[in-house]
Amino acid sequence: MKITILCSDADHPVNAYLAEWIDQKRKDHTIELVRKRRELTGGDILFLVSCSEIIKAEHRSLFSHTLVLHASDLPRGRGWSPHIWDIVQGAEHITLSLLEAEDKVDSGRIWLKRSIPVEKTALWYEVNESLFQAEIELMDEAVDNWHRIEPYRQSEDLAPTYYERRTPADSEIDPYRSIAEQFDLLRICDPGRYPAWFEYLGQKYKIVLEKVDHEEN
Repeated sequence: MKITILCSDADHPVNAYLAEWIDQKRKDHTIELVRKRRELTGGDILFLVSCSEIIKAEHRSLFSHTLVLHASDLPRGRGWSPHIWDIVQGAEHITLSLLEAEDKVDSGRIWLKRSIPVEKTALWYEVNESLFQAEIELMDEAVDNWHRIEPYRQSEDLAPTYYERRTPADSEIDPYRSIAEQFDLLRICDPGRYPAWFEYLGQKYKIVLEKVDHEEN
């Protein structure tokens, strides 16, 4: 089987998981990882993982199946960074969907879904680990069972909801509110790529949140 993965950002933390998956599958399949849609050459399955480009019908036609990994319980949570928005709003689990790419964003038929618990103390990198591992598992299942999976349409009984692209402004912390009130936002901000920050007395500050063990008495 010829498989292509399109991940737009070479610095995205999911890349380490993708590289390991490619190494494991390379003996059984021909796999390539690309960054731009212009690099697509065709094949059996195209996985879109953290892809920021619109993959049009002309590109999808090069593949038997074009599948998107999207971290929401579709049709709710279409759009950008859904699991971040959900956790900021207090969610204690997130849903990962594997769906067919269509012209209308995140509207395609569902192949697979998986619910992922999120502990209230989990920081951004721990959420990433759970999410990325689930993505790898769904990719495995799609490759191993593509001929048995029966895709189904998204529920028409639920009105779709949409999230906008997050900006640095969405990571702003209010210095006059408590940590407890803003903890879900603090813990999900990647300090390297999308840090939490606040401004006080005319100076802007970056916040890095880390776990430490309780000190022994």
